[in-house]
Amino acid sequence: MGNTAFKKTFAIWFWGIIALGIVSIVVLFWMITKGWLGYLPPLDELQNPKNKFATEIISSDMQLLGRYYRNENRVSVEYTDISQNMINALIATEDVRFYDHTGVDVKSLMRAVIMLGKAGGGSTLTQQLAKQLWSPRANNIFERALQKPIEWVIATKLERLYSKEEILTMYLNQFDFLYNAVGIKSAAQVYFSTTPAELTIEQAAMLVGMCKNPTLYNPRRRPENALNRRNTVLNQMCKYDYITEQMCDSLKQLPIELQYQSVDHKQGIAPYFREYLRQMLTAKEPKKSNYSEWNKLQYEIDLRQWEENPLYGFCNKNYKPDGTPYDLYQDGLRVYTTIDSRMQQYAEEAVSEHMQSLQQSFFREKRKKKYAPFSKDLSTEEIDGIMNRSMRQTDRYRELKKQGMNESDIRQVFNTPVSMRIFSYDGMIDTTMTPMDSIRWNKHFLRCGFMSMDAHSGAVKAYVGGPNFTHFQYDMVSTGRRQVGSTIKPYLFTLAMDEGMWPCDSTVNDSITLVDGNGVAWTPRDDHHANQGEMVTLNWGLEKSSNWITAYLMSLFTPEQLVRMMRSFGIEGQLDPVVSLCLGPCEISVQEMANAYTTYANRGVRVDPQYVTRIEDINGNVLATFGAKKHEVISEENAYKMLHMLRAVMDEGTGIRARNKYKLKGPMGGKTGTSQNHSDGWFIGFTPSLVNAVWVGGEDRSIHFDNMSKGQGANTSLPIYALYMQKVYEDETLCYDKNESFDVPKWFKPNKGCQ
Repeated sequence: MGNTAFKKTFAIWFWGIIALGIVSIVVLFWMITKGWLGYLPPLDELQNPKNKFATEIISSDMQLLGRYYRNENRVSVEYTDISQNMINALIATEDVRFYDHTGVDVKSLMRAVIMLGKAGGGSTLTQQLAKQLWSPRANNIFERALQKPIEWVIATKLERLYSKEEILTMYLNQFDFLYNAVGIKSAAQVYFSTTPAELTIEQAAMLVGMCKNPTLYNPRRRPENALNRRNTVLNQMCKYDYITEQMCDSLKQLPIELQYQSVDHKQGIAPYFREYLRQMLTAKEPKKSNYSEWNKLQYEIDLRQWEENPLYGFCNKNYKPDGTPYDLYQDGLRVYTTIDSRMQQYAEEAVSEHMQSLQQSFFREKRKKKYAPFSKDLSTEEIDGIMNRSMRQTDRYRELKKQGMNESDIRQVFNTPVSMRIFSYDGMIDTTMTPMDSIRWNKHFLRCGFMSMDAHSGAVKAYVGGPNFTHFQYDMVSTGRRQVGSTIKPYLFTLAMDEGMWPCDSTVNDSITLVDGNGVAWTPRDDHHANQGEMVTLNWGLEKSSNWITAYLMSLFTPEQLVRMMRSFGIEGQLDPVVSLCLGPCEISVQEMANAYTTYANRGVRVDPQYVTRIEDINGNVLATFGAKKHEVISEENAYKMLHMLRAVMDEGTGIRARNKYKLKGPMGGKTGTSQNHSDGWFIGFTPSLVNAVWVGGEDRSIHFDNMSKGQGANTSLPIYALYMQKVYEDETLCYDKNESFDVPKWFKPNKGCQ
């Protein structure tokens, strides 16, 4: 009787516990489905996970220039674009029964429970995806234990909503492989400089190995761990017949050969362009109240851009289907640009090659001079004023101000030596100096801007805003404006041609005095004294960049006429209507000058710079297309007159160095320019197909060579143009013919008006 009662009691308790367990599990999952225990995403969120994908910037020759992202460099990739090697390695290692289960693998789960995880975990790839998308980091083991059943529920729902291929794709797009390599596309690029479709077996095995623990199996910091884990993945692939035993043994003998590329907004090709484009796409509607009184002209320029340029503020003027504006950093847009990666590379090489050489010359000139890098004409007080202003513009100064430090204490900090790394063209230098001395050191480095654009379509092919984006981020193509010197003269000569004059018209080459609107006399100096007192042609005057001939033309017109002509050429900045304007004291950007000179290569029609051809959403749907915007400036005949004179500049005038030294023999036009005190050196050159604008100078106008021969545009800027064109012509894949002729009709005769 006692034994029977015991059995009965045991059975009651046993089945009671079983029943209670079953009921508890049912209640637990019922509470999960109600969202009472942790977050359970609703159906619409499961159907449309809120993934954040970086925007890709793509060149005209379909090369990736870079990406825009806020925290995660994640790029969407389709299943068909992922190597089967990656798929096989992932399944063999992480979830061998992936195609058989419905989100939860009961067999693997029971094995994990019985063996306490020693024989492998029980999580499926679908569960891992659920964890990545919707499980926050657990603070303790109890929170993690509660998350597990939630992930099971989510996993089963995902399996009902998506195909196995879609789940694999979502998983690989989501996983963080470290070093801003989020998702398989970024990982393939960062670690192996390749695409997901081209991953080899051993490369795929290494990346899959990282899925277990990316920090522990980091191939850069723990190469031995990464190698062992990769070989474990290869063994798994062999075990499940994805590769042969012989292949497995062979691949395990290979070392891990990384082709690592760090992901940094400051590095890579076309960094100045990428930053300029980012600012364009994310620009907000200008508000007048946000502009200082002295900067009201910029407000008008920006407002016009907002109203007329569809690229300007694109993300804030266009909306997604849900009514929210596009987010450049997480909506996975694809921006197809006009930049040619090959030409961009040649432009950066040309800038680097010449600027390093020019910098050495500048250092030699300024060596052991107390006023270096400034002009010898500056007083000690003036130099101190510049340095103090520069100090107040630094992040260090602003941070110390935030901390409540007074001016005296801040100056003490800036004059106390500290260990630091400073820039040089030969690499970073570890040294000890004061922050004030480091500011002065950086000011020694000359700055530059270069832009190359198609003369007919306006497509910008290359864009270099400075010598080194990491250290000198101020963009001297579109943001910076500097005095243009003699590159302004063609606009005045164009005005003369437009009023019926011809290149062969002549005048006396002699000093001339003009009177401005306030009755002040102005007599320009001309360093070119050849043929003084003789009759010379206008063609000769532009060819030799004669200030006297320019002043003579200025005497025939009003400053207001010249301003109107320059506005028609697309010059937007401040233009004071004074007689001295004809020698270029006004400040204009490289971008504007390149845009203006397309008029001469394009039969009198100016074409605006075009940076983007189209923008697509993450699914490949075209959101916007962009085309050339053209403006008729002058007649064809007058354009041919100017072309004739600008070609003479290159053949016989101030631009002849491109012929003599750099052996550029094909048809081209151009103009050199040098501002007052040779602070700014310019060269704008063009062929029948390309217009290129170059500026070189110091950070401050008081930083320049001490003599004209070294500081003139023919020496500082023209070489960048010449080196770039040499490289472009040498690359036969670009199809630029160095002997290409300007399309000038037979009826045009440059001396017609003088006969």
